[in-house]
Amino acid sequence: MSTRTAIIIGAGPAGLTAAAELLDRSDIRPVVLEMSDAIGGLSRTVNYKGNRIDIGGHRFFSKSDRVMQWWLARMPIEHGAAGAATIAYQGKSRDVERPDAGPDPQTTDRVMLLRSRKSRIYFLRKFFDYPIQFSADTVAKLGVLRMVKIGTSYVKATLFANKQPKSLEEFFISRFGRELYLTFFKSYTEKVWGESCSKISAEWGAQRIKGLSITRAMTHFLKGLLRGKDQDVLQKGTETSLIEQFLYPKFGPGQMWETVADDIVRRGGEIIAHKKVTHVHIVEDRVVAVSAVDLQTGQVSRYAGEFFFSTMPVQELIEALPAGVPGNVREVGSGLIYRDFITVGLLVNKLAVSERFRDGTRPITDNWIYIQEPDVQLGRLQIFNNWSPYMVADPSKIWMGLEYFCYESDALWQMSDAEIVALASEELSRIGIIDRADVVDSTVIRMPKTYPAYFGTYERFDEIRQYLDRFANLFLVGRNGMHKYNNQDHSMLTAIMAVDNILAGRTDKANIWDVNTEQDYHEAKE
Repeated sequence: MSTRTAIIIGAGPAGLTAAAELLDRSDIRPVVLEMSDAIGGLSRTVNYKGNRIDIGGHRFFSKSDRVMQWWLARMPIEHGAAGAATIAYQGKSRDVERPDAGPDPQTTDRVMLLRSRKSRIYFLRKFFDYPIQFSADTVAKLGVLRMVKIGTSYVKATLFANKQPKSLEEFFISRFGRELYLTFFKSYTEKVWGESCSKISAEWGAQRIKGLSITRAMTHFLKGLLRGKDQDVLQKGTETSLIEQFLYPKFGPGQMWETVADDIVRRGGEIIAHKKVTHVHIVEDRVVAVSAVDLQTGQVSRYAGEFFFSTMPVQELIEALPAGVPGNVREVGSGLIYRDFITVGLLVNKLAVSERFRDGTRPITDNWIYIQEPDVQLGRLQIFNNWSPYMVADPSKIWMGLEYFCYESDALWQMSDAEIVALASEELSRIGIIDRADVVDSTVIRMPKTYPAYFGTYERFDEIRQYLDRFANLFLVGRNGMHKYNNQDHSMLTAIMAVDNILAGRTDKANIWDVNTEQDYHEAKE
């Protein structure tokens, strides 16, 4: 029996990946401490009366073969899925080309669906393709004058490029020109962050928008006209922001992580719910234990181990450290800012908008829609029917997620559920997406600390990193664990790299911090 234990804080993608990797590749027994009673963290799926909510929307797509293989080893791609790809991982390969090889989602639950990706911007009460395509339809909707301004400002930005943008506003303008930034980026981005783009670090744009630019979007569009839709599941030659299809668990992202959690427990790992870590115990330069309070009973327990993985918010981790933490580190930790998130689930009889097809008019097929309208607080709209038809209990209804961004101190967060539902229904009706009379049912989900912010004391975050990296057996992984706006696959990779380091005896953590700063994910910051 193993005598070594890894204490993992948080049962989200990073924490569960770390636990699974330890069981797969070592004799180290993982013990996962989860503050809630849910599995998957921000990637969990909420089931409301048989209608499932994906909090934030999670495409299962990665440029990393290692991550793609990891997912498909646990949940195979559906029978009949088009697309040719061979994924290589640790000397093994998995062929996902054969459309007759996978399970049938109508009879099997543990299956990945291959989904077409469609997202648009809603602005001026009209739909615009995202990324923006300078088609006749776009010109007609924006008007010739606005298009001339967009073209002129883009040429100006190209000729007088800002090669070292410091703010997110400068980053957007350097990529798209001022007019396009004002038209399609400013309002939505400032809804997300509650802060002017001029006060947000350009690093957020470098991570999230990656290699996207007008030139690349147009090149992708023109290639699509010549070759048709990209049928390669991996889409290696496509910018992440431009991918045309992705994998998706039948019952949403939480199904993947519930599957992983069940496997961890079956193989001897432990996942303990309702445990909030309050103290980190350190001897010299090693973590020796953590103390956690049971949020149901109030009982405090101590968990000792040889290795520690933290996915808890960095701010809370710093607060949990013992006396002796340098003042500057505590100062930076207390100044970190997090944006909070509310999802309103709305079940409606029908939408007030539709799409025209050759054979007639049908409901819109968007996975999600960016709401650029400045006269509403609504930031983004998901249509869960289009993520997976199995997310909806009654396929004759439309099941949506309306996303609002705020702080816990804001009036919006303090509203009752009924007040938030009334606001969401009124706003969606006001901009012409639904008729309020068609609302059948609703629910509200609040998620604190969803987005680590790139302002506040973030510019001094290296002071925290340098201090915490000194603890050889402490590994910060995941989005909140690193205060880094990672996608799901990036969070997984940080955990995989941490396990790599343990097994290799490597104490330097640079490779973990480099995830999502490598060329596969976006251009170099400079």
